[in-house]
Amino acid sequence: MPTTKKTTTVKKEKKVVPKKVAPKKTASVKKVVEDALDMGPATPGGKYFYANGKRKTSIARVRLYNGAGAITVNDKKAAEYFVKTLVGLIKSPLKLVGMDQKFDVIAITKGGGMNSQAEALRHGIAKALLVADVSLRPTLKKAGMLTRDSRMKERKKFGLKRARKGPQFSKR
Repeated sequence: MPTTKKTTTVKKEKKVVPKKVAPKKTASVKKVVEDALDMGPATPGGKYFYANGKRKTSIARVRLYNGAGAITVNDKKAAEYFVKTLVGLIKSPLKLVGMDQKFDVIAITKGGGMNSQAEALRHGIAKALLVADVSLRPTLKKAGMLTRDSRMKERKKFGLKRARKGPQFSKR
C-alpha cells in the first residue's frame, strides 16, 4: 500500500511599513541666521556657520562662532600654527567686512603646505561669512575671496620626466 504525504503551504505575512514623511520647513532662512547671530559666546557645542575652503591639495573645514576674534587651527592658536604674514592673510576676509572682533574661527586643515593651508582657510572663512550674512557677497566677491584658486600641480605623463619636460634629444 503506497503512502501519500500531505503537503501544506504556509503563507508569509507581508510587513506593513509606514511611509516616511519629510518634515515641513517652518522657519525661514533669514530667521535661522538671525537666531544664530544672537547665540551669545562661542562654545564648541553651540551654533556655528560652516564652510569648506580649498587651495591646491589643502582643505580647510571652517566653523565661525560668535566670539571675540580668536582663531584656532588644528587645536593651536593661529599665531603658533602659521607665521605672522599668513595670519594676516587668514584674517583678511574678516577685516574686509569689519567682523574681525565678532567671530571666533575654529578650523581643521589637511594637506598641502603652510601657504596653501592658509589660503584654503581664507577661502573657507570667506564662504562661512557668506553663510552668516548673504549681503556680504558683493564685498567678498570684488576682493576675489570667494573664488577658489584652482591651480594645481600637473600630473606626470608617461614618456616624459615630469609633466612637460621630455628626455634630452640625441641626434645619433
